[in-house]
Amino acid sequence: MKLLIFTLAILCPLTGHATPPPQIIDLTHAFDEHTVYWPKNKNFSRDDTARGLTSRGYWYASGAFSASEHGGTHLDAPNHFAASGRSIDEIPVEHLMGSAMVIDAQSACAHNSDYMLTVNDIKQWEAQHGPIEPQSWIFLRTGWGKKWPDRTEYLGSPTPDDPLSLHFPGFSPEAINFLVHQRYVWGVGIDTASIDPGQARDFFAHRILSEANRYALENVASLEKLPPRGAMVYALPMKIKEGTGAPVRIIAVIPSPLSSPRAE
Repeated sequence: MKLLIFTLAILCPLTGHATPPPQIIDLTHAFDEHTVYWPKNKNFSRDDTARGLTSRGYWYASGAFSASEHGGTHLDAPNHFAASGRSIDEIPVEHLMGSAMVIDAQSACAHNSDYMLTVNDIKQWEAQHGPIEPQSWIFLRTGWGKKWPDRTEYLGSPTPDDPLSLHFPGFSPEAINFLVHQRYVWGVGIDTASIDPGQARDFFAHRILSEANRYALENVASLEKLPPRGAMVYALPMKIKEGTGAPVRIIAVIPSPLSSPRAE
């Protein structure tokens, strides 16, 4: 974290005035027994293997955890939906950082829990905030983060263990195709359980993204704290050999004098 602050500081132009420190936002939900996982996937579990004072009088604690690759705040690797796609450990580190662009679709999603972001939505955002930069990360703010970690509300179903009953927003296949092949982004993120909407059956958004060796961040936290553009995002997953996904710690750095919008 100090390195990020130092890097931003030396990149700022010299003005003769002290530069306020950047704002650093954690976009990650903590992992515990309440963490939301995809239906029929193994939930997060952690047990103490040691906790307390040793016979020599010093404190010692350790534990063991297990979970599916796809739950909580995590990164989907391309091999999740593409046979020849990169696995988690094969993703170049430079692909895991970039400018963060946040598209706010809360209003549309509030009226339609199955809403899919369209290409027109993206172009309207660009008309207001400027063109999407290549090698950036696009985040879709649906407002679903407010429902975390209530599985029934978050997955949009009174039977959240049934994957056919889910209702939450996502990206349309056309939007993903546009972002990948016309805006050349590194990946996309969302504050729901999947970049495909809950009612998806063929997971076209995942498939298009994976086949292009791009990446998805799901169950992203605190998107309401980011501005539409101007932040840098760093998403570093656990480096699992041949992994199709992994828990990820995502942080965003908002350099001064940018300020994030207040949470609604």
